Amino acid sequence: MKHPFQSYRQLFPVLSSHIHVGSCSQGAISRPVSAAIEEYHRSLLQHGHNGALSMARLEEARGHFAKLIGAEPNEIAVLSSASEAIAGVATALPYVPGKEGIVYADTDFPTVGHIWQAQELFRDHICCIPSTEGEVTLKQYEEHIKENTALIMVSHVNYTNGFQQDLKSIANIAHRNQALLFVDAYQSTGMIPVDVKAMDIDILVAGARKYMLGIPGVAFLYISKDQIDRFKPRLTGWLGQEPSSRFDIAHPAPAAGARRFETGLPSFISIFAANAALKLLLEIGVTDIQSYMYELMDFSFEYGRSKGLHIRIPDGGGTLPSLLAVEVADVLAVERHLRSRNMIVSARKDVIRVAPHFYNTAEEVRRVIDELAGSC
Repeated sequence: MKHPFQSYRQLFPVLSSHIHVGSCSQGAISRPVSAAIEEYHRSLLQHGHNGALSMARLEEARGHFAKLIGAEPNEIAVLSSASEAIAGVATALPYVPGKEGIVYADTDFPTVGHIWQAQELFRDHICCIPSTEGEVTLKQYEEHIKENTALIMVSHVNYTNGFQQDLKSIANIAHRNQALLFVDAYQSTGMIPVDVKAMDIDILVAGARKYMLGIPGVAFLYISKDQIDRFKPRLTGWLGQEPSSRFDIAHPAPAAGARRFETGLPSFISIFAANAALKLLLEIGVTDIQSYMYELMDFSFEYGRSKGLHIRIPDGGGTLPSLLAVEVADVLAVERHLRSRNMIVSARKDVIRVAPHFYNTAEEVRRVIDELAGSC
C-alpha cells in the first residue's frame, strides 16, 4: 500500500526508533509541536514574561480548532480537559421540570457518568443505554430519547473498540425531541472529519493529545451560537467574563459566546503545542487523512484476521472501526512486551488497542500484528 504522507514521517522523531500505533492514548509528537513547546520555554527564559504572546497563541489555536470543525471562533472555549468541559456544561444546563432527562451510553468514557451522576438535579433522570458488543444502535437512541430528554451525550468513536456513531442521524432524533446533542469527539477529531454545522451538533468537546497530535492540558469546547444563551456557567473565572468585568469583583458579566465557559489561565505550554499541531493537521487535511485511514484499517483488519487474532468488531456493520481492539488474556503484560520491542500500543480493559494515524505505514501495522499473534 502506497503511503501518501511519506514526506511528513520525518517530522515525527519517534518513528525512527519505534512503531507508534497508540494514537488513541497519545499521538506522536512532531517537530513543529516540539518547536512550539521550546518557543514557550524560550520566551519565558529570555523575557521573563510572555503573557501577550501566550494570549495570541491561545486565540490562534481557538481559530484553528474552529476551522477544523467548521465552527466560528466565538463558539469555542479553550479549557484544560474534556472533564472540565463536560462539568462546565453539566453545571450550567438549566433544570426544567419535565425536561430534565440526561441520556448517555455505557460505552461512553467513564468521566461522563461520573460527572452527570454528581449533578443532584439530574441524577434521578439519567438513562444509560446498555450496549451490545460495544455497539449502541440508532434504534436504541430512538427508544431512549424521549420528550423529557434535555441532553444526549454521544461518543463519536468508542474509546475501546473504535466503533463510529452516525452523528447526523442521532442529531435528528435528538432535535425531534427538542433535546441537545453533546458529542465527545476526543477519539475522532484529527482523523475523522467533523463539521458541526452539517452534522447539526449543539455541543462538542475534543482534547489535543490524541489524534490532534498535541499534549495533555488543553481541550476545546464548542457550543453553537444558537444555544449559548441558555447557559449561565457556575464553573467560571475571570477569563469567562466580559473584559469590562474581569477585574470587577462585585459585578460579574458572562462573556459572549462559548468563552463564558473559560475559567482561569490555561496551560499555555499545552496551547502552544496544540496550536502547532492544529496548523499541521489543517495543512495535511483531515479528509485526506480519513481516506488513507480507510485503506490502512481495511488492510489491518484483514491481516489481523488472517493471523488468527480475536478482533472485537461490532456486528452492526457500517463504518469500519478506527482502531483494532485485540482481545488478549493479560493486556498489561502484552502491552509491556510490545513496548520492549519498541512498539507503542494502548491497553484498555481487556483489549490491546492498535490505533495508527496518517504517519503510520501498512508495514508497521503488519509488524505489530505479527508480534501480537506471537504473544497471544
